[in-house]
Amino acid sequence: MTNGQNKDRVRLAPDRPRRRDIVITAALGMAVLFVLMVTGVLAPGAYIGASLAFASLAFVYFLTAVTTAQPRGRMPVAEPARPSEDGLALTMLEKVSVPILLIGPGGRIEQANPAARALLALGAEGGLLSTSLRQPRVLEAVSAALRGERGTVVEYATLAPIESHVRAYVEPIRLPVAGPMPWRAMLVLADETSSKRAERMRADFLANASHELRTPLASLSGFIDTLRGPARDDEEARDRFLGIMREQTERMRRLIDDLLSLSRVEMNEHQLPVGTVDLRAVTRDVIDSLGPMAQARNITVSATLPETPVEITGDRDQVHEVVENLIENAIKYSPEGGQVEISADDDCARDRAEHPADRIGENSARLLLAGPPFDPRSRFGVVRVRDHGAGIDRRYLPRLSERFFRVDGQKSSPTAGTGLGLAIVKHIVTRHRGGFSVESEPGGGTRFTVFLPKPAARAETATETGAAASPAPVSPGQA
Repeated sequence: MTNGQNKDRVRLAPDRPRRRDIVITAALGMAVLFVLMVTGVLAPGAYIGASLAFASLAFVYFLTAVTTAQPRGRMPVAEPARPSEDGLALTMLEKVSVPILLIGPGGRIEQANPAARALLALGAEGGLLSTSLRQPRVLEAVSAALRGERGTVVEYATLAPIESHVRAYVEPIRLPVAGPMPWRAMLVLADETSSKRAERMRADFLANASHELRTPLASLSGFIDTLRGPARDDEEARDRFLGIMREQTERMRRLIDDLLSLSRVEMNEHQLPVGTVDLRAVTRDVIDSLGPMAQARNITVSATLPETPVEITGDRDQVHEVVENLIENAIKYSPEGGQVEISADDDCARDRAEHPADRIGENSARLLLAGPPFDPRSRFGVVRVRDHGAGIDRRYLPRLSERFFRVDGQKSSPTAGTGLGLAIVKHIVTRHRGGFSVESEPGGGTRFTVFLPKPAARAETATETGAAASPAPVSPGQA
C-alpha cells in the first residue's frame, strides 16, 4: 500500500488531554476568582461557591476527556471488507470454460484453470508445458512471450484420437517482481473444431453434391425433353422413361439423406455418447425391417445372436444406422439367391473383437478402418455381417470408408449406392470410440466387423478370458 493510499484510509484523531493543561486552567480560574474577591467584586461566600463550582466542572471535563479521547497521531478508520483483486481474478478464471494457463520461466505451468487441466490432462502439479502440449509453434510463441516479445496467435490441428482444431493466443505479462525473469506468458486455447468442420463440410457438400447430382439431373432433363417431344404419344416409352426417372429421383433423395446424416455425425463426432444400447435388440430390429428387401432378391438372412442382451455405451439411433448400413450393403451386393450371415458377441477383449477366430478364405485380406486407443481393461460388444458376393480386391480396402468411393463395377450397378454408407459407419464408430474392420477375398465375399465399448462398470469387472454369452442360432423369423 502506498503513502497516498494510507492518507486516504486514515484521519487525524483528537489529541489526548494532558493533566497538566487541566491543572493550569483550574489554577488560573481560581486565581481570577481570588482577585475578584480581594478587590471587593465578589463576596467571600460567593468566592467559595464559585470556586467549588469551577473545580467540579474541571473535574467532570477531565473524566469525560480521558474516557473518550484517542491516542495522539493518525489512526486507521475502519472500512467495509472488500475482496482482494487477486482472489477475484482467480475466481473468475475458475469459472471460465475456455482453457487458460499462466506459464512461468523455463516453460513451467504456474497456474491453470479447470478447463485447461481437463484439456491437457494435467495433474495436481502443472509441470512443463512441453510434456502436455506437443506443438512446436505454440512452444516457440510461449518462449518469445517469456522474453518479453509481443504476443501472437497460433493455429494447430491434431488427428488422434480424433480430429481437432485449436487457436492458441499467447500474450506476455510483466509481473512486479524483482529478479532477471519478470515475464510470464498467458496461453488461451480456443477450440475451433466445430467451425472448421462446418466450413469444410460446406465445401465438401458443394463439390460432392454437384458432382453426384449432375448425372441424375442430366438424365431427368433428357427424359423430360423426350416425353415432351418424340415420345409424347408413345405410351410404352413413356412408362419406361417414367420408371427410370423415378429411380434417378430416388437416387438423389438417398444422396441428400446420406449427406445430411454424415454432416450430423461429423458435427458431434468429438462428443462421447452417454446412453446404453442393447446391440442384440438393435440387430434384430434391423433384420426385421430389411426382411422385405432380402425376400425381394431371394436372399437368406441367418443370424446368430447371444441369448442375453449385449449392452454397449452409445446413441441408439446411430448404432441402428451402423447395423442397417452394413446389413443393407450385404443384401445389396449379394447375388440373387445368396446368403447373408450376421453374428453378435459380448464381453470381447480388443484382439478378439477385431480379429475373428476364423477366416473367410485362405487368401483373404484384413484391415482395420478405425480403432480405439488400446486399453487392456476395455470390453466390447461386437456385430459381424458377412456376404457371399464378389468380394473386394485388397488394394481397395483402405479406401472403403472414403466419401463417394465405390469399387469398380459397382458404379453402374442397378443397386449402386451413394458411396457414403461406410463413411457414415466409420464416423459413428469413431464417435463411440469403437472399432471398424473389414475382411474380404475376391470371389469369397466380404465380412465387416464393428465393435463398440461396453459401459465402464461392466468393462472393469470383466476379465481378459471372461466367457461370452453362449450364442444360439436364430432363424430370420425369430431374429
